[in-house]
Amino acid sequence: MSNITKISTITCPECGNQSEEEMPTDSCQFFWECPNCEEVLKPQNGDCCVFCSYGDTPCPPIQANKSCC
Repeated sequence: MSNITKISTITCPECGNQSEEEMPTDSCQFFWECPNCEEVLKPQNGDCCVFCSYGDTPCPPIQANKSCC
């Protein structure tokens, strides 16, 4: 997993706040609370985690072409 990007910028769909977050490499993150408006985000249908739905970089398992979680 040497070419895997571990940092993603999540954009909150409610307030537009952007936050740089480190993604876990061994699990999916299903919930994320926006530090600005406190909205709790969940993955959209068909996505495995909040990074794949709202981040600028897909989660590490998807980057590695592995099935996620």
